[in-house]
Amino acid sequence: MAANKESPSRDSTTSSSARISLLAEESLTRDYSLGSLASAVSQDEFFRCRDHAESVLKRMQLYLENQQLCDVVLIAGIDGRRVPAHRLVLSASSAYFSAMFTGSLRETKEEEVTLGEVHGDALQILVQYCYTGFIELREDTVETLLATACLLQLNAVVTACCNFLARQLHPSNCLGFAFFAEQQSCHTLLRLAKAYTCQHFMQVEQLSKLLASDDLNVPSEQDVFHCLMSWIQNDPSNRDKHIPELLALVRLPLLQPSFIMDHVESVCASNECQQLVMEALKWHLLPERRCLIASERTKPRKSTVGRLLAVGGMDAHKGAISIESYCPRLDKWTVWNNMSARRLQFGVAVMDDKLIIVGGRDGLKTLNTVESLDLNTMGWTLLNPMGTHRHGLGVAVLEGPLYAVGGHDGWSYLNTVERWDPTARTWSYVAPMSSMRSTAGVAVLGGRLYVVGGRDGSVCHRSIECYDPHTNKWTTRTAMNKRRGGVGVAVAHGFLYALGGHDCPASNPSVCRTDTVERYDPGTDTWTLICSLSIGRDAIGCALLGNRLMAVGGYDGNHYLKTVEEYDPEANEWNQVSPLTCSRAGACIVAIPNIIPPTSLLPSSTV
Repeated sequence: MAANKESPSRDSTTSSSARISLLAEESLTRDYSLGSLASAVSQDEFFRCRDHAESVLKRMQLYLENQQLCDVVLIAGIDGRRVPAHRLVLSASSAYFSAMFTGSLRETKEEEVTLGEVHGDALQILVQYCYTGFIELREDTVETLLATACLLQLNAVVTACCNFLARQLHPSNCLGFAFFAEQQSCHTLLRLAKAYTCQHFMQVEQLSKLLASDDLNVPSEQDVFHCLMSWIQNDPSNRDKHIPELLALVRLPLLQPSFIMDHVESVCASNECQQLVMEALKWHLLPERRCLIASERTKPRKSTVGRLLAVGGMDAHKGAISIESYCPRLDKWTVWNNMSARRLQFGVAVMDDKLIIVGGRDGLKTLNTVESLDLNTMGWTLLNPMGTHRHGLGVAVLEGPLYAVGGHDGWSYLNTVERWDPTARTWSYVAPMSSMRSTAGVAVLGGRLYVVGGRDGSVCHRSIECYDPHTNKWTTRTAMNKRRGGVGVAVAHGFLYALGGHDCPASNPSVCRTDTVERYDPGTDTWTLICSLSIGRDAIGCALLGNRLMAVGGYDGNHYLKTVEEYDPEANEWNQVSPLTCSRAGACIVAIPNIIPPTSLLPSSTV
């Protein structure tokens, strides 16, 4: 019989040790133990596969991509994105997840875990990092990644993000980076940002240009003052003389009076500085005269005014639950969060860092429920319900309490008004309006609550009423030039503005939607027509963001709109800004301050 080349008989003369070595060399790609070669007689050996860890992680990543063996779903609290994963991989990569899944917390047994102040994109990227050890850092996402990595205690990612940001330091962002680093407890980045600020502004002219800029990227004017003082204290003998000219570029009227007294007055030895302090205090003491004493120092920087929120509204899906956020510095809208449930024709107000959502309707059911979103923790809380079910109501905060005005209870139009006491956490009725009103505009001006326009069962109103909380009485003021139901109302520059609306009940086929805008002067009790909007519409959301009056969305009779405009009072013109990401009408528009989660919610970092 012919010899077979692959028959064992052909290798019968090869020694056992040589045969083992040959097999190892062919099948294990030279992953052999040096100890096994050191002895030709020993039967013991130690084997190590050099790519074992990488191979196992690649296999786990494949399971993840195919959603196999996943035993937990992480849910991003901000946008609701669902990210499946394996507890073992997460726990091995993150001390945060290790504590969550190996301790006695309830999350150890839950199949779905919601992570509060977390963006879905950042969560997805960081979960992928746990499987690969790889992450892409980009200018537009690195800050969100850093904040999320701090929360999840992914210290290597935190370090990488901080190093990346340190390389991006520039005169236009160094102050904002310093504040951000302090909030995230990134001490190395904080030290580098402060050093960069001092190093690159040795010339007073350069610092003056920075302090005067509207585009300075800082969360608050307090940070501008503190950074100026840091610059002065870095070389006081040579820089103290520049305090008056540089302090004049800090927008002192926008600081709280307590901050002015505690921090600013102590550096104001010169007459020029003392005059700046007096100007700031007058701004707070005489709010009714602000239109007369306004200056560049009373104009907020784009980054310090906070954000504008567009909450809910009617859209192509019969009701949006999303909340969009507008950044004035970037002129950009992004989806920020979701409401806990679908509502239409509800009211929204901001009280003590909480977003309060009041009433509305869910389909045909009119609601009296009230919810609160804590803007620090992003947690929802159910508050005591109103005494009356209301949709098409208006809400506003006046001297502490919140007022819910008019609306429709599902059967009839309302003139009743309820007041929420945040201390007693109770609702009570106050004096009713003289007219029944739904879809009216409600705003606070000069310590009074104004209700503008709206409609009842037969007509849209021109009239306005004014409520005094100290006398518990409503008084009628001069009527508008036009009837306006579904009107948008906001206060800006010491005036009351009424935007758009329709002139008869929406069920009337001849309804006319207007592009006109009127301005009310409480000092003269008169209305003046000003520049019209770009298009006639009702159900406009409007609010004041800093010193910018914003008109958002609406309905033109055929389409829900993405259009957003801002009013320039000096030029008396409306200018379009970045549109909404989602067309919506009847959205509630409110401004919220720059809110940073308490440091107690964020794990400390050694970076």
